[in-house]
Amino acid sequence: MRILLVEDDNRVAEALTGSLRRNGYEVWRAASAADALSAPAVDLILLDLGLPDRDGIEVCRELRGRGSVPVIAVTARGGEPDRVRGLRSGADDYVVKPFSAAELLARIEAVLRRSMPRRAAEDRLVTIDGLEIDLPRRTVTLDGQPVPLTRKEFDLLAVLVRADGAAVPRDRIIVEVWHTTYDGMSRTLDVHMANLRAKLGRAGGVVRTVRGVGYRLTTADGASPEATSGTAEASPSSHLGRPASASSPTAADS
Repeated sequence: MRILLVEDDNRVAEALTGSLRRNGYEVWRAASAADALSAPAVDLILLDLGLPDRDGIEVCRELRGRGSVPVIAVTARGGEPDRVRGLRSGADDYVVKPFSAAELLARIEAVLRRSMPRRAAEDRLVTIDGLEIDLPRRTVTLDGQPVPLTRKEFDLLAVLVRADGAAVPRDRIIVEVWHTTYDGMSRTLDVHMANLRAKLGRAGGVVRTVRGVGYRLTTADGASPEATSGTAEASPSSHLGRPASASSPTAADS
């Protein structure tokens, strides 16, 4: 389970990171609003509202507008008006400093339990022009035959699937797949996309280039892919990173 910790105080961040990792969480640290908004996909966000470059309430609203990842506001602003603003901006919970590690862990567990129905909706089976893309099992078939993708190639396809036909900016793809904002990754992205299209064979055209923006997933007539939730319903605990069953081909490491 991956957590994005948005905290500009190094001392506080180190203490929280240590506690979270001891309890089995992977932690990605961001020290500013800019870092938080360019961070890779995670399962939950701990958001300090007192950031050096932007008001945390605005950041919370933007994060909420991007998707359904749960957000817990972590702040010294303990007044009732502040708590109301935080919750109305999209935070799923509001924790006031100082707090104990036990309280924060309990709140994280509670928020993750409440968010499971939202998360399950993202674990789905998508069909498009003969392709069947199973996000939870990380498998792809074309006309019933398995398509052997590397891990990175599957991750690229998954990013486009989750966008529901919308164009995904190049920098966002790079952050979500390679977990970096390094400018030199643009050529790497293009090479992997070319390889992905080639492996998809006659269906490679569903991956469209959006000039000046990035990529999107469409059918031959420009429509969005059709999704069903049957796979997710079969296993409430399924998520994108779950290992495939023994009978299903998987995306290999690149």
